[in-house]
Amino acid sequence: MGEFDFIARLAGRVPARADVPLGIGDDAALLAIEPGCQQVVAVDTLVAGVHFPLDAEPADVGHKLAAVNLSDLAAMGAEPRHALLALTLPSLDPGWVDPFLNGLLALLAAHQVMLVGGDTTRGPATLTLTLIGSVPAGQALRRAGASAGDLVCVSGSLGDAAAALALRGTPRPEDGEARLVRERLDQRLARPTPRVALGLALRGLGSACIDVSDGLYADLGHIARASGLAAVVDPARLPASRALTTVIGDPARRQRLQGGGDDYELCFTLPRDREAALAELARKAHVPLTVIGEMGPGEGVHRLEPDGSLRPAGRGWDHFA
Repeated sequence: MGEFDFIARLAGRVPARADVPLGIGDDAALLAIEPGCQQVVAVDTLVAGVHFPLDAEPADVGHKLAAVNLSDLAAMGAEPRHALLALTLPSLDPGWVDPFLNGLLALLAAHQVMLVGGDTTRGPATLTLTLIGSVPAGQALRRAGASAGDLVCVSGSLGDAAAALALRGTPRPEDGEARLVRERLDQRLARPTPRVALGLALRGLGSACIDVSDGLYADLGHIARASGLAAVVDPARLPASRALTTVIGDPARRQRLQGGGDDYELCFTLPRDREAALAELARKAHVPLTVIGEMGPGEGVHRLEPDGSLRPAGRGWDHFA
């Protein structure tokens, strides 16, 4: 398939919408922006062999590319609206491109996001998505808003994706239930769930927020640094899925994996006097929420040990470390 054949096919899959006077096909898109709103723009890149294995299902790759960007907008409390796609691929093979687009467009459509343009070029597989969202002026969640005494909370469960990575290459269980548990972990790595509804519900309640992509301690460290505070986390309170506890019996190893990243859950801080709102937040967003620690004076992220002492938390993922 040629580049312009691909663009024409892709444009045929994107419906018209009133807030996009001009979409795919011109030198740039035209978007109608509401008054009283701020635009929120995020971009993420997936590289074959780095962010996904070379033999990954293309539909899973498309889903994940959308999910990691949606997660960034969720962390800002933004409503996703538009997307730009930049594809660098060795070839435009319909056998790979079509299922990739199925995974990508399905998740974008589930969040009412319209693809409005992008770029295609030939080279090593590198996939980039830019998402544009909106938030009422002054209501965006940021990393710098935490105060001393705020609770540190996370959504969902942590460690499934890191466990799937750690188990990659090990023999597949033959037992039916054990196999299903492994598949559950693999699914969390391949198809993360962006917590967009939670991000929207946190506007006006949460004081700071970030998505857990590089590891809990690393990402919480960004909140601590931006807010000029320290964070203390109780590892015993980190939420673990049944799949993780079934596969990883050792609590110490499980806790290490729970700081491993690729979860795309939200880590946020909440003023202590709003703790009662957590149950309603969880109901609105359809995801469990867990208090795992507290913000206080100092700097960095610290783990609370069983004897009550504090230790510096581990570092997360760094592409260039």
